[in-house]
Amino acid sequence: MSTQKTTDLTFTAASTLSPGTYEACTFNNCTFDNLSDSVFIDSTFVDCDLSTAKLSQTSFRDVVFRNCKMLGLPFEHCNTFLLAFSFERCNLSLSSFFEMPLKKTVFAHCTMHETDFSGADLSGAEFDDCDLKRAVFDNTNLEKADFRTAFGYSLDPSRNKVKKARFSWPGVAGLLDKFDVVIG
Repeated sequence: MSTQKTTDLTFTAASTLSPGTYEACTFNNCTFDNLSDSVFIDSTFVDCDLSTAKLSQTSFRDVVFRNCKMLGLPFEHCNTFLLAFSFERCNLSLSSFFEMPLKKTVFAHCTMHETDFSGADLSGAEFDDCDLKRAVFDNTNLEKADFRTAFGYSLDPSRNKVKKARFSWPGVAGLLDKFDVVIG
């Protein structure tokens, strides 16, 4: 990994970044296809397109993504040491968080169609007004996760840890999908 360190800069419409450390940086309207071997600390991505970007050994530490297009991202390739990020109004469809430590991660107003959360630790995570159509939850820790305003999800409580998870009507019907029952 490069030793380059960049601090307190704003990037606009950047399409390439050299591997390095970016601290307290803002990325506006940027398109990236490779963020591998980089460390992002206390940084913000706004209106960026990171769809299908390479994330090999990428570190996200206290990073915020706002209104970003993030289709098909393989987050499981990230470095999980001190991993911490949040997502607001992002499209994370077809992305994968396979076996990721995502405790208390906040997803707000996100579209997450067919996103894979298999084996992830989402304990205490918040899905605020998120569209989880065909999202995959299998052997996922959802203890104390908040799904009260989420919709479109279908998950099997016998295949996931759901103790103290919070749900509301009508979303809770997604817990019964495996039984193929008609409600209402």
